[in-house]
Amino acid sequence: MKYSKIIIVVTLLLFQWGTAQEKADVVVNKAITEAKAGKKNVLLIFHASWCKWCKMMEKNMDLPETKPIFDKRFVTAYIDVQERGDKKSLENPGGQELMNKYNGENAGLPFWLILNPKGEVLADSFDAKGENLGSPATPEEVATFISKIEKSSKLNKEEAQTIEKVFVKK
Repeated sequence: MKYSKIIIVVTLLLFQWGTAQEKADVVVNKAITEAKAGKKNVLLIFHASWCKWCKMMEKNMDLPETKPIFDKRFVTAYIDVQERGDKKSLENPGGQELMNKYNGENAGLPFWLILNPKGEVLADSFDAKGENLGSPATPEEVATFISKIEKSSKLNKEEAQTIEKVFVKK
């Protein structure tokens, strides 16, 4: 009986260890390494499982017409933050601290950054008023989003129009 309790505890600990999320800095470092190798920038997105805007942004970026545009220019990396209850284990340790470092503590989700292969911030999800664009949806938000992508990559006019068509919600 005593050994079966020990086995159960060890099994639970191993299961918990095996499902733990990567630390945020590990996620970022892997993305930066891949970006250097591919001569791309990193699109770092802070998100949560409960966030409908996060899901919308991810969906818009993964559509057949937009995915090649983002994949050509960016290594996209996701950091889970601000989870609740039984989903807390989905968080990347150190993720919220990293988000806070870039002034995202009160920004809402999704919050994103564009980093060069040296890890330097080229753009963030704040508009000119200091508000988080999150998942851009209005024509103004999408125009700001496209402008930030253009400044950090070689987006052409056709690609910008494709992103605009997908992201602007009618």
